[in-house]
Amino acid sequence: MSAGTFLLIVIAALVLFGPKRLPELGRAVGRTINEFKNATRDIVEDRPEAQKAEAAPGPVSEAPKQEDRRLPE
Repeated sequence: MSAGTFLLIVIAALVLFGPKRLPELGRAVGRTINEFKNATRDIVEDRPEAQKAEAAPGPVSEAPKQEDRRLPE
């Protein structure tokens, strides 16, 4: 986007909304973008349970029980 295009958008926003409403609109747009980024991040980080089970290490073997320590007869 060139500087001329950006200036044209700013002038159109001033004419349409007026200088008093622009800060409010800017905050609303900023909050919307922030919520969108957070939702996107949550979706990317949220993996299905099947993938979590595959990625998790196998069960840790427990120490042998007292009964298992017997010598064979």
